[in-house]
Amino acid sequence: MNDTLFQALTLIIPLVFAIVFHEVAHGWMARLLGDPTAAEANRLSLNPLRHVDPIGTVVLPGILALVHAPVFGWAKPVPVDKWRLRNPRSGMMLVAAAGPATNLVMAGVGAVLLGLLLRSYGGEQEPAGAIAFITANLLNFLLINIFLALFNLLPIPPFDGSHIVEGLLPRPAAEVYHRFRRYGFTLVLLLLVVLPSFIPGFDLVGRYVQPPVAWMTHQYLALAAAVAGV
Repeated sequence: MNDTLFQALTLIIPLVFAIVFHEVAHGWMARLLGDPTAAEANRLSLNPLRHVDPIGTVVLPGILALVHAPVFGWAKPVPVDKWRLRNPRSGMMLVAAAGPATNLVMAGVGAVLLGLLLRSYGGEQEPAGAIAFITANLLNFLLINIFLALFNLLPIPPFDGSHIVEGLLPRPAAEVYHRFRRYGFTLVLLLLVVLPSFIPGFDLVGRYVQPPVAWMTHQYLALAAAVAGV
């Protein structure tokens, strides 16, 4: 396996799993809170083919990885009807939080599995072949889940953080904030791509996402090391 293919697979495979679990978590939480829309659309399946968006799940992450930018992506959103939730206001906050929370749990699973692999392997020499491939996938699975969780908590529509903020705001302010949701994709491009390119120091991801990502990565790697016994 050449280096380019190796790097691509060890990014795309964990990213697909991270995104699929993230989206399905939204649907399961919505169902728990009274909205069966995702179940009715058969979108609670963990089958990646039901969730993968060719651009958001494969093409964009691949391009970001090639240019050494933070790797993120998206899947087809799991449908949620807030008006079918028993409490639409607090329900949408919980539905939104379920995605990032699941990613953090999955990062913990990845850390434990990575630690168990290192323990069984012994670490006496540099991993090679299948062991190297599995190790790289687990490490990237851990890193991608942490980044995806915290990145999605940015209070920019349509990210999960925007639903949480909307639920915390007083109702009049929440109604004003909700109006920006129609401009979500434009806001994302403007705040995360365009403005950082033209204004030195304007870097929302670098300032507000990367520091907690680095801190949490250190904690999860410490967990992996403890499981590995090193």
